[in-house]
Amino acid sequence: MKTILNVIWLVLSGFWLFLGYLLAGVILCITVIGIPFGLAAFRIGVYALWPFGYTTVERRDSGAPSLVGNVLWVVLAGWWLALGHIVTGIALCFTIIGIPFGVANFKLIPVSLMPLGREIVRTDQPFAAR
Repeated sequence: MKTILNVIWLVLSGFWLFLGYLLAGVILCITVIGIPFGLAAFRIGVYALWPFGYTTVERRDSGAPSLVGNVLWVVLAGWWLALGHIVTGIALCFTIIGIPFGVANFKLIPVSLMPLGREIVRTDQPFAAR
């Protein structure tokens, strides 16, 4: 079932969101200072490409550097990536079939705003491994 949902997601919005994250990652990787943010954009972009069967969990060891990095992330790229999720989520909610995908888009907004200090894990992993 996850594969079917991911394929439909890929066609409806996943590919375009992935391209947005890819563009953000390339732009951020131009400078040496932006490389960690670019890598985060690539990581979240792959998650936005194929999200069903995965989830994000907060890392307990992230600390204050992740908070500072997330503030910079929101200013540099997070706000317009979150805006992309909002627009595609609203567009998908106009049809009955698209409502679950719109809701999935809205669930990706917190990740697009604050990706640092989060880890993407499979949903079928035991809880202790997270």
